[in-house]
Amino acid sequence: MSQYPIAVVVGSLRRDSFNRKLATALAKLAPPEFSFDQVEIGDLPLYNQDDDASQAESVKRLKGQIKAARGVMFVTAEYNRSIPGVLKNAIDHASRPYGESVWAGKPAGVLGVSIGAIGTAVAQQHLRTVLAYLDMPTLGQPEVFIQTKEGLFDPSGDIGSGSKKFLQAWMDRYVAWVKKHAGQ
Repeated sequence: MSQYPIAVVVGSLRRDSFNRKLATALAKLAPPEFSFDQVEIGDLPLYNQDDDASQAESVKRLKGQIKAARGVMFVTAEYNRSIPGVLKNAIDHASRPYGESVWAGKPAGVLGVSIGAIGTAVAQQHLRTVLAYLDMPTLGQPEVFIQTKEGLFDPSGDIGSGSKKFLQAWMDRYVAWVKKHAGQ
């Protein structure tokens, strides 16, 4: 059994999402005591405070997965220079009702990939602002703003040789970050 279960929140619902592919490939760079579980966010209803007293089963499932995790990895797309609505919706659900956030104290890692030259830099900065409010210690360096290009992934879907050293260094820092902040 993994000592460090990590909830992975992918901010894209697209079937062939580069970010989902990145999340899957990154998990293979972690040590064996870490496990990564991509949480489903596409089935959540739109957040409505009126529903706080009677949350949908999909919301309860999401909150349970975050609560059980020792850390969270956000791998997000960038839509219109910000985070996707589906990601913000998931964040809002798991932070409510007020005072019952399951995010608080969970060490976070933030990264993403897009076709744009600056990757998901602006979305990540917006996300970091939200995570700071949610009291999530968030790994600051190295920042990971990836532009998807030929060779990012090898034919088997793993990280390609040109990016592996950099992303392995990120994973090593994230692992240390989680161990530092998740409590023993």
